[in-house]
Amino acid sequence: MFETRFSPYHYPYPSRRTVVYGQSGMVATAHPLAAQAGLLILQKGGNAVDAAIAAAAMLTVVEPTSNGIGGDAFALVWSQGQLYGLNASGPAPHGLTPAWVRSRGHHSMPAYGWETVTVPGVPAAWASLAARFGRLSLAETLTPAIEVAERGHPVAPTVAYFWRRAFDRYSQVLTAPEFAEWFRVFAPGGHPPEAGALWRAPDHARTLAEIARTNAESFYAGPLADALVAFSRETGGVITAEDLGTYQPEWVAPLSVSFHGYDVWELPPNGQGVVALMALKMLDGLVPVNDEERVHFQIEALKLAFEDGWAYVTDPRCMPIRWETLLDDAYLAHRRALIARTARPDIAGHSSLGGTVYLAAADGEGTMVSYIQSNYAGFGSGLVVPGTGIALQNRGQLFCLDDHHPNRLEPGKRPYHTIIPGFLTYQGYPVGPFGVMGGFMQPQGHVQLLSYLLERGLNPQAALDAPRFYWDPRGRVFCEPGFPEGIVAGLRQRGHDVQVTEDVGLFGRGQLIWRLPSGALLGATEPRADGCVAAW
Repeated sequence: MFETRFSPYHYPYPSRRTVVYGQSGMVATAHPLAAQAGLLILQKGGNAVDAAIAAAAMLTVVEPTSNGIGGDAFALVWSQGQLYGLNASGPAPHGLTPAWVRSRGHHSMPAYGWETVTVPGVPAAWASLAARFGRLSLAETLTPAIEVAERGHPVAPTVAYFWRRAFDRYSQVLTAPEFAEWFRVFAPGGHPPEAGALWRAPDHARTLAEIARTNAESFYAGPLADALVAFSRETGGVITAEDLGTYQPEWVAPLSVSFHGYDVWELPPNGQGVVALMALKMLDGLVPVNDEERVHFQIEALKLAFEDGWAYVTDPRCMPIRWETLLDDAYLAHRRALIARTARPDIAGHSSLGGTVYLAAADGEGTMVSYIQSNYAGFGSGLVVPGTGIALQNRGQLFCLDDHHPNRLEPGKRPYHTIIPGFLTYQGYPVGPFGVMGGFMQPQGHVQLLSYLLERGLNPQAALDAPRFYWDPRGRVFCEPGFPEGIVAGLRQRGHDVQVTEDVGLFGRGQLIWRLPSGALLGATEPRADGCVAAW
């Protein structure tokens, strides 16, 4: 049995919240209504999987700035003494080819439009999770989200902030006719909703009801699929009924490495969880002399891990090496030896931050869920299927058009994927789910959160509150204002280009649930969002 290494009252950084304890169930999300939806389902007899589905569905309603029905999802589920992984990311449609993208005037993958739309996996994820592990039907678990979408809810402050940012950007770039539905749905009256404004989503409610009624089949072979395909055909897209009808999520075996005595679990590629595991395994062989050197080591290990991730990670059927090779002891010892006392040159790579929601759920019987879903960048592609509220993801932006790169665009292929749920175990004991959302911040957030928890022994809420850095591969390290000045100065002396910024969008948003040796549940939530831990 693992030991609780932190004091519940030890906060080396100012904390805005305290940890939450529960016994019979717990849900941690970035929005109170989503946490409450999950708790309601637990109290109605559902388990943690049912609660996670309910919370995820609610998040598509209350946080459309980060996720939606037209996005992808990944999950880790601890059930009956075993950890299971679900990859519900979708492939490129068969008509989405490099030649077609180039014929539309692009020399690299664009950020918006049909060129970026891959087959959505979220509805299939809900149905697959419910079928394998749930107790309740989708008709029951989606009811809270349907009701809130119908009657409306006050927009949360953080959501309103990112909604305004998206609107300002979309007003400049989404000028073609196919984007008109986005503005009709998400900017009624010509502007985004402000914090506290009542937001209703009747189209979204009807779509959720259709998904619930058909156990998500309508999305892939039914009226919802027909609406999506018709919209694609009428506006120049390439997604077809066959692309949707042949899609199935994949159950996969999770990967793990040891970090300070705990086993850290992530999903295998096409997700970037292997990047977090590589960095953690490199760091586990280093002994920093102080906190400044610890942060320096983290930045350098993440650089090396991302370098490999961007070179090799894609749909596993197309990777030039096996992902096990990236976690090989000898290989990572060689990579670790490249970490010096000064900063290595930065590498060329992606820099988009994306938009994602992460949630954690647990019940009193031992089931625990680490779940994440996303439209990739904010609302996604800017395309909304008319009359449905379905905002389609722009996950295809993460493909490349380099014919010699493993992650090159190919029909039927899944791209390098940013969203990564995490899970901790200790000598086979399930400690619990954790995650930090936010594009390429996610592996960086996992590394920093686990370092605060397992290396420094911080209380979980203090670990989420603690200031973070974001390494941008364009050559800069961004730090939050609360980052200790001595560490910032030390990093600069080592050759890092460090900038302190108040841009909250850079640093991710996390949730965490731990099951303590007593059997009690402990939850912590993100202060950089409108987060909530609901427990009973």
